[in-house]
Amino acid sequence: MTTAPWGEGLPAGRPADLIGRRIAGYRVEAEIGRGGMAVVYRARDLRLDRTVALKLLAPELARNDTFRKRFTHESRVAAAIDHPHIVPVFEAGETDGLLYIAMRFVPGQDLRALLNREGPLPMEKAGRIAAQVASALDAAHHHNLVHRDVKPGNILIAEGTDSDHPEHAYLTDFGLTKKSLSLTGFTTVGQFVGTLDYVAPEQISGQPVDGRCDVYGFACVVFETLAGGPPFERDDDMALLWAHQFDAPPPLTSRRPELPAAVDGVLAKALAKAPDDRYASCGVFVAALREAAAPAHVVVGPVGEPATVVGPSARPATDPGRPGPPPEPPAWARPVFTVL
Repeated sequence: MTTAPWGEGLPAGRPADLIGRRIAGYRVEAEIGRGGMAVVYRARDLRLDRTVALKLLAPELARNDTFRKRFTHESRVAAAIDHPHIVPVFEAGETDGLLYIAMRFVPGQDLRALLNREGPLPMEKAGRIAAQVASALDAAHHHNLVHRDVKPGNILIAEGTDSDHPEHAYLTDFGLTKKSLSLTGFTTVGQFVGTLDYVAPEQISGQPVDGRCDVYGFACVVFETLAGGPPFERDDDMALLWAHQFDAPPPLTSRRPELPAAVDGVLAKALAKAPDDRYASCGVFVAALREAAAPAHVVVGPVGEPATVVGPSARPATDPGRPGPPPEPPAWARPVFTVL
């Protein structure tokens, strides 16, 4: 979002001038994020005396009747989703010509900040985060909501509950799905909706989209958590759009050679150009990645027969001796149940 004045019906000045102002029962305290369509503030709910994240959308969006109606409907649907890994929406509405969404304030950082600080994540940590985000996306798809802008900046990372769950991931920006802007991937003025590093081919071409669009964007994010960068990196936007539509994704093992080769096939399927060629859900994708990354173990056959190694990274066994029990699966590979 630019820092142009907010416009009619609002305090004069730029978004920063809203600090300390009261908007729809919330007192604005500090800016905590901004994007192409909105600015997010930490605010105080004056009615319930709690801290919230208050997203204020650009005023020109409220002047579009179709957008305003879809925004109201989809915000209500998003607020009805009760899921531990989706940021709860408390309220959505319009005041003085401005659309707003009040959400739970999540202390911590987003995945973008985490990757900027730590670089590529260990498979165990990346897998834990991926499993939680996948469950959130699949829950939204069950309610017929397609996110269309899955990216590290929309994944919040808070402190977890215990050593088995050291981080708790939240997916945000469901109060405004990008379907609200248009039936395709573009606004009425031709501006693309979504972040180019994670955009699905069908969004680029303006084709109808469903949850498999999010599978693609989510796979780009998972690739980045493991590789340190998105699958396609080009010098300009047009080359990047072309790559999403026509170029094969690079193998993850070219950047992380210590990982089993089977993970390359899983990511290639999740990043398929045609939706029908991708995994049917984000959960199925994460399950396949978990299986591909699982360590191989030795299985002993009948006496006199050579031992065999099973698992995605299997290599011929050279030691016919009896091995110990198979290793326990990593913590991220187990089901995630978090009590808030």
